[in-house]
Amino acid sequence: MAEGEVLIVVISGPSGVGKSTVAETVLEKAPGLVRSVSLTTRNPRPGDVDGEDYHFVSPEEFAARRDEGGLLEWAEVHGNLYGTEVKQVERQLAGGRSVLLEIDVQGGRSVKTARPGAVLIFLLPPSDEILETRLRGRGTDDEDVILKRLANARRELESAECYDYRVVNDELDRCVSEVLGIIRVESMRRGTDGAKRGTEGV
Repeated sequence: MAEGEVLIVVISGPSGVGKSTVAETVLEKAPGLVRSVSLTTRNPRPGDVDGEDYHFVSPEEFAARRDEGGLLEWAEVHGNLYGTEVKQVERQLAGGRSVLLEIDVQGGRSVKTARPGAVLIFLLPPSDEILETRLRGRGTDDEDVILKRLANARRELESAECYDYRVVNDELDRCVSEVLGIIRVESMRRGTDGAKRGTEGV
């Protein structure tokens, strides 16, 4: 990633659009970027590592951190709570690293409200049919759950216009390249703007 100002970067989009795969690949290719690990009340799935995939907490602990103002954003998704800790993001930014948040659509809007300088990237599916195929391809949900997730995903697509950028996830390498380009441009632009502001009146 090019030198410039550190950023909060949000990658979001509806369930089934491939957020996790895109985010993981972006992190591999951008050494100046670090992932903020979300809190969640959901149970770990096979292979999940606490502190690496999520910080798994009880509903009571989640509520306590939220009520203390310790969350940058939080949302309830399919009956589970998810959130981003302010202190974790601030620690990473203070260390000179841009922070990537891979979060739900509602969370992305909340981050933008709290931190207007955050860069919001909305991933779009190539088509409704492909979105449905991806959701069904997980093989972890019954038909009722799939239909609920699909209906919710279609509603979330309406939020795309609220985001700074919209990127179609039709092919992984192309999508990741576009996301990296957005991050590079925003980092350089803000770094340059910051330098200009610093020299005003000199």
